[in-house]
Amino acid sequence: MSQNPDKLNSSKEKLEDDQEENLDNLDQSVRKRIRQSAPGSHRDDTPKSSPSRPVSIEELMETAKGVTNMALAHEIVVNGDFQIKPAELPEHSLEKKVRDIVHKAFWDCLEAQLKEDPPTYDHAIKLLGEIKESLLSFLLPGHTRLRSQIAEVLDLDLIKQEAENGALDISKLVKFVIGMMGTLCAPARDEDIRKLKDIHEIVPLFRAIFSVLDLMKMDMANFAVSSIRPKLMQQSAEYERKKFQEFLEKQPNSLDLVTKWLQEAADDLAKLGHEMLPLHSSDGATGGASALCFTAVQNQAYLKLLKWDHTNRPFPETVLMDQTRFLELQLELEQLLVVGTVLLVTFSAAGPALSDVPSFTESIKTIVKVLLAGMHLPSFNLKESLATVGEKVCAEVNSCLCRHGFTPFSAEREAVLKGQIQAVASPDNSICKLIDSRIQKFLENYLASSHQKSLPAIPGGLGPIQRELEEVAAKYIRLVNYNRMVFSPYYDAVLGKILTKEGSQILGKSEES
Repeated sequence: MSQNPDKLNSSKEKLEDDQEENLDNLDQSVRKRIRQSAPGSHRDDTPKSSPSRPVSIEELMETAKGVTNMALAHEIVVNGDFQIKPAELPEHSLEKKVRDIVHKAFWDCLEAQLKEDPPTYDHAIKLLGEIKESLLSFLLPGHTRLRSQIAEVLDLDLIKQEAENGALDISKLVKFVIGMMGTLCAPARDEDIRKLKDIHEIVPLFRAIFSVLDLMKMDMANFAVSSIRPKLMQQSAEYERKKFQEFLEKQPNSLDLVTKWLQEAADDLAKLGHEMLPLHSSDGATGGASALCFTAVQNQAYLKLLKWDHTNRPFPETVLMDQTRFLELQLELEQLLVVGTVLLVTFSAAGPALSDVPSFTESIKTIVKVLLAGMHLPSFNLKESLATVGEKVCAEVNSCLCRHGFTPFSAEREAVLKGQIQAVASPDNSICKLIDSRIQKFLENYLASSHQKSLPAIPGGLGPIQRELEEVAAKYIRLVNYNRMVFSPYYDAVLGKILTKEGSQILGKSEES
C-alpha cells in the first residue's frame, strides 16, 4: 500500500511529538541529564581523531534532513507501538484560535446557505466531493463494486443538476455516506459510525462525518506502517548506516565518543581478568578469535549503557537516537534492584512458611512497586519511602501468617525487618550489591545467548522479579541487536585498532620480561 506525502509528513510530526512526549514523561532531572549529555557540550573531554571542518548552512540543513528521515525509519522499526496520531494544537495557542475561527466561519456559512429559501448547496456539494475522494482513497484495487457504487451515488454532476432543479435529497446522500463508512472502517470505529446515525441536523452531521473520516485516515496510515514494517526492517539497517556514513563524511570526528566508549569496555574486560584474544594467529584461527573478542568487548560496552552517567557524560554517537530508551531501561532496572532487594530481605525474614504462597509474593511486590513508583523524581526521598515500605510489608507479612495458621512476627522481628528494608537505601548495602551483580550477570548471559532459542537461567534470588526482569531484558536485546546490525562495521573498525594496540602492549611487556 503506497503512502502519499501527507501521510509521511504526519508520520514525521508524530515522531517529533512522540519524542517530546517520551521526554515529558521522564522527570525533570532526567531531561536535564539528556540535554547535558548531547555531543558538543562535553567536547573538552573527548579525544579528537580529526578536526571538524567548517560547514555551510546548506550542508547543515541537508544533514538535519537526513537525520530526521533516519530517525523516522528507526522509530518505526524499533518501536512496535509506533502509531500516527492527529496533531493536537495547544489549547490556548494562536494556531488553534485561528483554526477554530476559520472552521466556525465555514460551518456558519454552510448553515446559512442551507437555511436560504430555496437552499443553496454550493458548499454542501463541495463537501460531498471531498467525502467522495476520501471514500475512494480507502478502497483497494479489488474493490470494483464499491468503487462503482460510490461513483454512481456521489456523481457530482448529477447532484448539481438535482440541486438546480430543487430535487436534491441531501439526507439520502449522507445516509449512503455513513453506510459506506461503516463498510470501510476498522472495527474500532463501529461505535463512532453508530453515533453518526443519531445526528439528524445536517451541519453537525457533516462536521462529525469529517471528524470520523480523519480517524479512518489515521487508521489507514497506521495499517500502512504496520504493513511496511517487515520490509522496512530489512532495509532500514542499510539505510541508517548509509545516512550515518554521510554524516560521518561531513563530521569526521563523529566516532570520538564511540571510540572512547569501546576503549573503556576493553579496559573493563582487561581489569576483570579476561584474556584478550589475539588478532593474528599462525594456525589460521584469526577470524574466529577476532569475532569472539570483538563480541565480548561489544557486549561489555552495551552493558555499560545501563550504568551510564547521563548528567556528566555524553552518549556515544551510534546509540544517540536510542538514548531515551536506554535511559528508561536503566531507570526500570534501578527500581527493580530496590524491589528485588526488599523482596529477598522479606522472604528471608518470613522463612519457608510463606515461600509457597503465590498471592503473598504478588501482594508484597505490588506494595513495594506502588511505594517506589516515583523514586526517580527529584522530590522523592528513598529513606522515607523505605520506612513506609517496611511498615506496610510487616503488616502484610503478619496478616498472611495469621491467615495460614502461623505465629505473627514479634515486635523484635518486625524491628529487624524494618531496619533491613531501610538499609537498602545505603549505597554500600551488601544485599543490594549482590542483587545488582546478579542482574548484570543475567543481562550479560542474555546478551551472549541472544541468538539462541533457550534463554539463560535466572540467577538465585531474582525469582520474585523474574517476569519483570525478562521483559526489560527482551526490550534491551531488541535495541542492542538492531544497533549491532546497523553499526557493526564501525565497531569492528574501531575495535580492530583498539585490540591491535592492546595486543602490541601485551607483546611488548612479555618481551621485556
